[in-house]
Amino acid sequence: MKKKLIFFSIGFLVMVLLFIGTFKVTKLTTFQFFGGLTYQVETEDKVIALTFDDGPTKNVDQILPLLDKYKAKATFFLIGNDIEKYPEEAKKLVEAGHQIGNHTYSHKRMVLKSPSFIKEEIEKTDELIRKSGYKSEIDFRPPYGKKLVGLPYYLNKHNRETIMWSLEPDTYYTIADEKVNYVVENIKPGSIILLHPMYDQTGVSIEVIEDILRDLTNKGYKFVTVDELQEL
Repeated sequence: MKKKLIFFSIGFLVMVLLFIGTFKVTKLTTFQFFGGLTYQVETEDKVIALTFDDGPTKNVDQILPLLDKYKAKATFFLIGNDIEKYPEEAKKLVEAGHQIGNHTYSHKRMVLKSPSFIKEEIEKTDELIRKSGYKSEIDFRPPYGKKLVGLPYYLNKHNRETIMWSLEPDTYYTIADEKVNYVVENIKPGSIILLHPMYDQTGVSIEVIEDILRDLTNKGYKFVTVDELQEL
């Protein structure tokens, strides 16, 4: 009886450790089991990619003038459901010459989902992006950065990469100055920055975007799309 209890305890512990390990793997920005993944690019040129997740929303009208002011091109990973709500805002991003990426239709975690669910989430959003007028290749970024097996398998099958990031100030800070300082202190050529300004009604995200654009432009950095960064 004692031996059975020991074996059961060991088995339970192993299962817990496997679960914890698997959970950590799902959100790694630098690794997935197969298929292409980009979280930054190795280059000596002072170029970086500024990326925005979620939306579009009416905040697009505040973001675009800032990008134009600093002659910056950005990459917007859009949610299909939001494109349906704000189709004109999606068109504005396309007309301004920015890169559009796929962030699924519903923004649900793409872990432990059926192949049919993954397929519908991505392809439905691809179709909405095309309707907005975007004609270039559509990159993909998983909601919350979550991926395990099913999602990478689908993307690899369709010759698409997972686009992650190297700097995400929103995860660590809430104050605008702290977010900006984090980016400025950790930036390097080839970095991919992730921000979430679409649902912010406080103005903090817009302040962060402008300060990052100004400070890094003053340091000699050029803001390009993810596709342009990868071409290096």
